[in-house]
Amino acid sequence: MKKTQNAWKVIAYIVLTVYALVTLIPFIWAMSASFKTLEEIVSGTMNFIPKDFTFENYKQIFIEQKLFPRWLFNSLFIAIVGTALNLLFNSMAGYALARLSFPGKKSIFMMILAVLMIPGQVTMIPNFLILKELGWLNTYQGMIVPAMVNTTFIFMMRQFFINFPKELEEAAELDGLSKFGTFFKVVLPLAKPALAAQAIFVFMGFWNDFMRPLIVMSDTEMFTLTLGLNTFKGQYISYWNYIMAASMVFTLPMLLLYAFFNKYFVKGISFTGGK
Repeated sequence: MKKTQNAWKVIAYIVLTVYALVTLIPFIWAMSASFKTLEEIVSGTMNFIPKDFTFENYKQIFIEQKLFPRWLFNSLFIAIVGTALNLLFNSMAGYALARLSFPGKKSIFMMILAVLMIPGQVTMIPNFLILKELGWLNTYQGMIVPAMVNTTFIFMMRQFFINFPKELEEAAELDGLSKFGTFFKVVLPLAKPALAAQAIFVFMGFWNDFMRPLIVMSDTEMFTLTLGLNTFKGQYISYWNYIMAASMVFTLPMLLLYAFFNKYFVKGISFTGGK
C-alpha cells in the first residue's frame, strides 16, 4: 500500500514538473529574446542564451520611445493607488458586515451579492456617461474612483472577519481602543494573508485591464501600459526584439508583487492569543 502511494506521488511530481517546464519555457524564451537582436530572433533558432547579448531593445523603448516611460508610470500609479484604496475600503466594509450591527445590514449584504451577479459589460456605458458628466474622462480619477471598491473582495473579507477571534477585539476594547482603533491596530495587522491575496488579485486586475482604459483614456499620454503596448505593437509590428522587451517590462511588476506577498499568500493565519 505504501509503495503504491509513493509510486503515485512520484508520478504526480513528474507530471507537475513537466507541466511547469511547458509553462515556463515560453516565458524564458521571451525574456531571452528581449536581449537578442532582431536578426537572431527571426533566424528561427530556439537558443535560450543570446549570441549577441544587448540592452539596445530596452534602450529603444525607454529612450527612443518617449511615451513608454509615461505609460509605465500611468499603469503603476493607477494600480498602486487603486490597490491601496481597495485594501482599505473592502476591508472596512467586510469588517462592518461581519462584526457591526446597524439598520439595513442584511439588505446591504444582499445588494452586494446581487452586484456580484451583474456582468461588468452591462455597466460600461452607464460608467462612461457618468464619467463624462463629471468631467473625469481622460483622468486618473476616472480610472481609480469607479474601481476603488470591489464587491468580490468585500465578500471575501467579510468571510475572513466572521472567523476572526472575538477575544482579541474584546481585549482591545478593555484596553480602551475604539472600533477604529481595534480595526487598524489589532484586526488589520492580523489579516495579512487575506490582504495579500486581495492585493495580488486587485493589482493584477488594474495592471492587466484593457477595456476600462480604452473607454476612459483618449490622450496617448494618459494611456496605461496595456493600451500603450497595443499601440506599440502596431508601430513595431515586425520588430519582435522591441515587443519582447516591452512585454518583459509589463510582466516584471506582477512577478515582483507575487514574490513580495508570496509568504503571506501561501500560509494560513494562526492566533495564539493577545496581550
